[in-house]
Order: sequence, then structure tokens, then C-alpha cells
Amino acid sequence: MYSQNELNHIRWQCRRGMKELDLLIEPFFDEDFSKLSEKEQQVFVRFLEESDLKLFRWLLRGEIPADPEYVALVEVILKCHRERSGI
Repeated sequence: MYSQNELNHIRWQCRRGMKELDLLIEPFFDEDFSKLSEKEQQVFVRFLEESDLKLFRWLLRGEIPADPEYVALVEVILKCHRERSGI
């Protein structure tokens, strides 16, 4: 479980400065992060340490991360985005 300060820090890390990423990552954190298991939350926090270019390629260009935990997380993020967007 994360403290409020830790959650605020994670929320800040979700702000990537690239609109395309912000439209995926920030809503995911706000609406879906709390529904993840503790392990999945840890993977998400680690995922945010990656470069914007990697995140862009994985989330928007369909490239597959080498880390299987990231593969699963990308699928969850995109699924949640599709559900929110009605796609």
C-alpha cells in the first residue's frame, strides 16, 4: 500500500510531457491504478522509470517490451483506455 505522498509522487511521474502518453497514462493512474494488485502496482511504478520514447513505442506503436511484466501492463493500460474511450 502506498502512502498519500507516494501516490502524489507516482501521479507526478505520470505526467510525461508528451500529450499522447499523458492521455493514456494519467487517466489509467487516476481510474485504474488502485484496482491493480500490489505486484502490478510495483510494475507500473517501475514502468514509469522508462524513457518517454520507450513508453511511446510500447503504448502507441505496438512494439513489444522485452520484460514480460511490461507486456502484461501495456495490455492492461490499452484495454482500460479502450473501455474508457468506447473503442
